[in-house]
Amino acid sequence: MDNLVRPTLPRQTAQATFPDGRVFEAPRCTPLEAYMRVAYPDHPVPIIAALVDGDLRELTYPLSRDAQVAPVFLSDSDGVRIYRRSLSFLLVTAISELFPNVQVVVDYSVPFGGFFCRARGREPFSAEELRTVEAHMRRIVDEDAPIEKERVPIEDALTLFRERGQEDKVRLFSRRRKDYLILYRLRNYRDYFHGYMVPSTGYLKYFALYPSPPGFVLQYPRRHRPTELLPYVEYPRLSAVFQEYGKWLSLLGVEDVGSLNDAIEKGRMREIILVSEALHEERIAQIAHDIAEQHDRIRLVLIAGPSASGKTTFSKRLAVQLLAHGVQPFPIALDDYFVNREQTPRDETGQYDFEALEALDLPLFNRQLLALMEGQEVTLPRFDFHTGTRQKGPTVQLTPDHVILVEGIHGLNPNLVPMVPPERIFRIYVSALTQLNIDRHNRVPTTDTRLIRRIVRDARERGYTAEQTLDHWESVRRGEKRHIFPYQENADVMFNSALVYELAVLKPLVEPLLLQIAPQSPRRVEAKRLLTFLEWFIPCPPDMVADNSILREFIGGSILQDYIPMGTW
Repeated sequence: MDNLVRPTLPRQTAQATFPDGRVFEAPRCTPLEAYMRVAYPDHPVPIIAALVDGDLRELTYPLSRDAQVAPVFLSDSDGVRIYRRSLSFLLVTAISELFPNVQVVVDYSVPFGGFFCRARGREPFSAEELRTVEAHMRRIVDEDAPIEKERVPIEDALTLFRERGQEDKVRLFSRRRKDYLILYRLRNYRDYFHGYMVPSTGYLKYFALYPSPPGFVLQYPRRHRPTELLPYVEYPRLSAVFQEYGKWLSLLGVEDVGSLNDAIEKGRMREIILVSEALHEERIAQIAHDIAEQHDRIRLVLIAGPSASGKTTFSKRLAVQLLAHGVQPFPIALDDYFVNREQTPRDETGQYDFEALEALDLPLFNRQLLALMEGQEVTLPRFDFHTGTRQKGPTVQLTPDHVILVEGIHGLNPNLVPMVPPERIFRIYVSALTQLNIDRHNRVPTTDTRLIRRIVRDARERGYTAEQTLDHWESVRRGEKRHIFPYQENADVMFNSALVYELAVLKPLVEPLLLQIAPQSPRRVEAKRLLTFLEWFIPCPPDMVADNSILREFIGGSILQDYIPMGTW
């Protein structure tokens, strides 16, 4: 074997091995973008970034050694995040050039794909002004201007943001432990964005601007249709909830992560928690009042929302408030109406699809609802999940004082209760619609808040690792997009379960769970993203969280955990 070994000169190239087994070689420190152009010429879905030995990298990353390389497409979750972030940078840059004294706030996402944005310090942009901004953005895209990364001393960065009047960024970065900050430059504009960017503006071809008073929408493509924009749709109820939450944040004096950190350091956390919980209770009491006022016609309350939105605790707190308004709540578990296991429909992979509407015995559910409303005696079902069969449950009879509460993912779908007269139904949508942003240009996604809640709850209640929760999350999100989000505007009211302080409380609980994910795990990229995002928050112990808080559903210690409304049975 010794004759197989011989001296040689160091190789001046780096090889990229792609998932399909192809290997490409280039001089060391060649950017990943060059490899992608050769390996995937004219690919129908844009490549936005890459995984290098499992780590997410920008396409400007110089490959200095042999590595396993996989493209990240615009249809991937990491790819679409990078695209949206880069598009926000393009918007902010274009407006800074056209309207130098105008500050742009990127507030929240809209369901058809887009960010609701506001112009601070002036009247909302007119339709004509937005057309001018969009045209300027497209000129910069046609120019294919580079988006460059710079490492800047922290004091220089703070000076830049102070000169612009961006006190949100000053508050945030003044606590930074490192002595530098990574800024991005587009043309002559520099800014901080939390996360990676595309290499140049030529990647940002798919967008549009629409007026949406008191702001506007920056539309982008969704993952499942990455090269086209969905039809523009108004979501007045959802928009109203975000406007309400914005007022709550203003009332608390906490409009971004930096101001939350200020409040914690100044000893205001107890006040923040008390007022936040009071606002929740006030809203739940108002919903109960609305139901009680119409109790002569409303006999069925349907509650729906995505995973980890706090539906269970909300339902119990609503039941308490209904009792306080003289209405007897009667909860029914939708899961008890599952068809027997062998009748359950299957999904595209051949697995049982328990989230499909057809997994429920809708005729039985509707007949029993009508009978209960008419005061008849009804024997309810109980579903045995061990045997996969429906068994007999308790026999009940309701009075005119009762209102039926049903919580489940299909609550807003009109096909759930086709036999029940619409005027007898009150629908509620519950979700954590957070608007507490890192700063005015860097959002805290609603999905991330719910995911962190779920990781903590799954570990505490089910013994799941963070990796197991992350493995299942994509399936959960797929079900939400299919069964919940299309119907959210059917709600009579929406309840925002987000709490301004919750990520500070969840941080010390979720970080150890995320750190347990092994370096070789395919979920390492997602864990690293969440950990990096949480670094901006000062942690807060959970001791001050009220025992009936929605947050207790996830961190434990809820007084409502075993609560059943009195007079139910």
